[in-house]
Amino acid sequence: MAKKTKNKKKRKYSKYEKARMIGSRALQIAMGAPFLVKLPEKKLKKISYNPITIAKLEYRKGVIPITVKRPLPSPKE
Repeated sequence: MAKKTKNKKKRKYSKYEKARMIGSRALQIAMGAPFLVKLPEKKLKKISYNPITIAKLEYRKGVIPITVKRPLPSPKE
C-alpha cells in the first residue's frame, strides 16, 4: 500500500511581504508576545534576545501567525 502524502504547498512570499511579516512579528515579540519556537536559554543569550532574530527563526519554521492578503485582479468588462 502506498502512503498518502499531503502535498503541502509552501507559499512563496515576495521580499516585501517577508519583511512585513518579520517586522510585525518582531514588534509583537518586543511588546511581550510569547515565542512560537522553543529556544534554549543558551541560544537566547547568544542572540541577545533580539526580537528580529527570533522572528526570523519563526519565519523559517513557518509558525508566524500572520497572513498575507493579496488583491485579486479585477475582471475586465
